[in-house]
Amino acid sequence: MPATSQHGPEIVRLDAVSKQFTVRKDNNLKDRIVYFGRLGAQHRQTFTATDEVSLSIHAGTTVGLLGANGSGKSTLLKLIGGIVSPSTGTVQTRGRMAALLELGAGFHPDLSGRENVYLNASILGLTKTQIDTRFDAILDFSGIGDFIDTAVKFYSSGMYVRLAFAVAVHTDPDILLVDEVLAVGDEAFQRKCMERIQQFRAEGRTIILVSHSAQQVVELCDRGIVLKDGLVVFDGAPNDAVGALRDVLEGRRVGEARPEETVHPIQVKNVELLDRAGAAVTTIRTGEQLTIRVSVDSLKPMDRWEIGFSIDTPLGHMVLASNTDVLRTRLAPIDGPASVDLTIASLNLGAGQYYVNANAAGVSEPSSHGIPQAAMFTVTDDSGAIGTVSARITASELTS
Repeated sequence: MPATSQHGPEIVRLDAVSKQFTVRKDNNLKDRIVYFGRLGAQHRQTFTATDEVSLSIHAGTTVGLLGANGSGKSTLLKLIGGIVSPSTGTVQTRGRMAALLELGAGFHPDLSGRENVYLNASILGLTKTQIDTRFDAILDFSGIGDFIDTAVKFYSSGMYVRLAFAVAVHTDPDILLVDEVLAVGDEAFQRKCMERIQQFRAEGRTIILVSHSAQQVVELCDRGIVLKDGLVVFDGAPNDAVGALRDVLEGRRVGEARPEETVHPIQVKNVELLDRAGAAVTTIRTGEQLTIRVSVDSLKPMDRWEIGFSIDTPLGHMVLASNTDVLRTRLAPIDGPASVDLTIASLNLGAGQYYVNANAAGVSEPSSHGIPQAAMFTVTDDSGAIGTVSARITASELTS
């Protein structure tokens, strides 16, 4: 069953929604003249962007749409926002909606930023008096300063995004739709946007966002929906949605067993994450000790065997790995259950969420088995560094 939140009443409902576009192959005038009146159908192709999608979203939930490029995420968001109409099926929404779907959408290039604030906010349902009272807050949030009176056609992409997002979040929306446009802003502004989205969540507003950042989806969302070729292939918890996305990106059916999950003489059974005191943890501060306890089971006696681990970002980028062979640690012979602790004395990873993968390999009895994403943990970091590596950084001004 699709994951739904009972935070509030149903606020978005899609019933068997499909959207088709006609793609022309005769893209230039010469082709259209040559093929005019004959073989026309051969030079047009129908593309299905969303295929019989049915969803129910309740007020107060944050939903992340995931999928490869061309999977239908942005089209689905535009259908919910009423930007495009479905070819078949129905879309129903309630409440005021603010959408950030395309860079500069709703802005007139020849008008100044100030004029576009009034134009865009009025389109989103605010009166002039309401805009007047919120204008200073919009300008302060956008951070574009004196450029507010410059024509937006001279704005950089980052300035477009900052101003558009500032207007959207100050229109008091019930539903906020956010596409990948936030990826254009700088790191500081992205963090500011995430904080505002967190505030919206706390206020019980509904947020639907498209993101290629699995970490953002896990951090912000109550629910993850994965699309492939216009179809919903997964609808559930964000962590599980990230796993489903990796299945899709690696060419597997969602939930299909990986080759390493077949039966082997040695098998990884469980992975625990422990702090310095030996207590189980899911959150750790950067620089602290982390122990990865890998429990295995051997179906037959083995004189020599090895254990390894790797730590990945939510999108599968490895940031740290090691194993007992590299560490020159000889494990005692095994015949049945056993556990091995791999201790990282100082985990210098940047803030964010990470997955631990574990693997066991037989040496005297060649075999291998692993569990991808066997455990997940969050790193908190107040060092001021940005990225997957943490470091203490200082700045000093040189004086003459």
